[in-house]
Amino acid sequence: MDWFMILKAFIVGGIICVIGQVLIDKTKLTPARILVAFVTTGAILGGLGIYKKLIDFAGCGATVPLTGFGNLLSKGAIESLKKDGILGALMGGVKSAAAGISAAVFFGYIASLVSKPKIKKQ
Repeated sequence: MDWFMILKAFIVGGIICVIGQVLIDKTKLTPARILVAFVTTGAILGGLGIYKKLIDFAGCGATVPLTGFGNLLSKGAIESLKKDGILGALMGGVKSAAAGISAAVFFGYIASLVSKPKIKKQ
């Protein structure tokens, strides 16, 4: 087992999470806007080829957070653009992330069946 890689993944993933928590605590940004900002940042860094270096360094510490999802979308769009042209760019991102999206929907549905949601009082 590569303990050093685990440590790097933990630190990089933790830093990404700390950035999100600081944005929640110190700004008036809503969690939804922070989510969009993280996905967009990952997509831009992925499109520029910068995020690949972070993945090579930290492994799942960079692919699991939302920035990794943005990177996956941009990577799929770029690969499909090269293969299928402009139409490929429009569908490639979703195609590359389909398994993760499907899992999120499926397990979210299972969680909704198991839990008892409560309406938040304002």
